[in-house]
Amino acid sequence: MSVRPAILALSALLLAACSAPPAGPFTGTDLSGVVYGRSLDLQDTDGQPRGLADFRGRYVLLSFGYTHCPEVCPTSLLKATQVKRALGEAGEQLQIVFVTVDPARDTGEILAEYVGAFGDDIVALRGDDMQTRLTAQAFRVTYRQVPTSSSYAMDHTMVNYLIDPRGHLRLAFQYDQPADTMAEDIRLAMTMAQARS
Repeated sequence: MSVRPAILALSALLLAACSAPPAGPFTGTDLSGVVYGRSLDLQDTDGQPRGLADFRGRYVLLSFGYTHCPEVCPTSLLKATQVKRALGEAGEQLQIVFVTVDPARDTGEILAEYVGAFGDDIVALRGDDMQTRLTAQAFRVTYRQVPTSSSYAMDHTMVNYLIDPRGHLRLAFQYDQPADTMAEDIRLAMTMAQARS
């Protein structure tokens, strides 16, 4: 897939925030207080309904992609596992979730095998065309089919979202943000949340 330099799916506000020097303690984009990213109505690889409420009480590192992605999606999942490992014991509070934007090809079985190659605790989600579209819209993610010589690829927004234990968006990480700074941001977000409670 191709990653557009401006990451088309994010709002103008988020794009501006991502391109500006970080304001505040995070290297990623602080999304505290945003009202989007609250709806997720999909199924897991066993066909069971899953929503944000299923992850309440845990942090979620959420990304969108597809299994035929040649480079960006597998790199993102690998980085997510590196982040979780870098967090040490705090990593037990972090659930990695991968949502496919290619439900026509990404069956539950294919998704389970795909994410299983990166770790046995990654949750993969899929929906029908409408569910996929609504979930992507809820998280300001865009995607589209791009014809290739043999089939098609999916051009889509590549961003990793951190969702807090209340189910609210907390941070956004661009594709090129290193795993170590992502882990530092997540650890800081966890520490700040504990201080407030």
